[in-house]
Amino acid sequence: MAGPDEEELTKRRARVAPYALLSPGMLWLTLFFLVPLLTLARMSLSTKTSRFDFDPDFTWDFGVYADAISTYSSQLLRSFVYAGTATLLCILIGYPVAYVIAVRGGRFRNLLLGLVVVPFFTSFLIRTIAWSSLLQDEGPIVPLLESVGLMGLLDAIGVAPGGRLLQTHAAVIGGLTYNFLPFMILPIYVSLEKIDLRLLDAAKDLYANGWQAFRKVVLPLSLPGIFAGTLLTFIPAAGDFVNARFLGGPNNSMIGNVVQDRFLVQLDYPSAAALSFVLMVIITIGTLVYARALGTDDLV
Repeated sequence: MAGPDEEELTKRRARVAPYALLSPGMLWLTLFFLVPLLTLARMSLSTKTSRFDFDPDFTWDFGVYADAISTYSSQLLRSFVYAGTATLLCILIGYPVAYVIAVRGGRFRNLLLGLVVVPFFTSFLIRTIAWSSLLQDEGPIVPLLESVGLMGLLDAIGVAPGGRLLQTHAAVIGGLTYNFLPFMILPIYVSLEKIDLRLLDAAKDLYANGWQAFRKVVLPLSLPGIFAGTLLTFIPAAGDFVNARFLGGPNNSMIGNVVQDRFLVQLDYPSAAALSFVLMVIITIGTLVYARALGTDDLV
């Protein structure tokens, strides 16, 4: 039998083991998340004496936040409108695709999933530049739409003002939707694939039609996938600057373009850091509100 000392040692190891297992992850988060975050916070409260002041003084200058928000409020609002619209489009497009793959895919399921992730085989930047070539006035899409008489309709409803697709709101939103659509399809597919389809038969036995069975059974059980897909789509889309840079024009810039310009061109590190923190705080609050509204508080 183990003595008192060995039992105490075993209990001590049992208490220490969870912290030992957590230590690599906590160290990683501290070095590559917490430290950069604190550095960014310090920079956002600093003051530059000149444009070429590469080491601004830490002065607790909260006025940087007010100036940054008032100056770039339109870009901030535009970023959330673009990201929100793209996320909604991803749900409307991605949910049926995920449903067909999960429920009707059969032996072609793996092939269909492979087709969803094929775009990841190409660089995000290259895909966006390719779309800029397709949407330009001399590209194949504009003449095709003109030949079938759709360009006038798109111009009338404001999708293609002036008979152009490139450098429009629609082009930027379309680029965001295309690039982040797989991030919506895959989480929804995972949720749908776990649903026991016998529940649908049970719902029909209780005199539910197809729509009622979907609304009462499938949709609630797939909410975690919708929630995860929304986060994976909306958060990077709100901070994206590539699509606005290559598919939009001067009037389509997003907050990511402003941060990139402040950091790398204007060398205005405090303003860029402040805008980054504002974006982070708004997204965090929005995520918590969204989680509560969707009933998935336990996921955050």
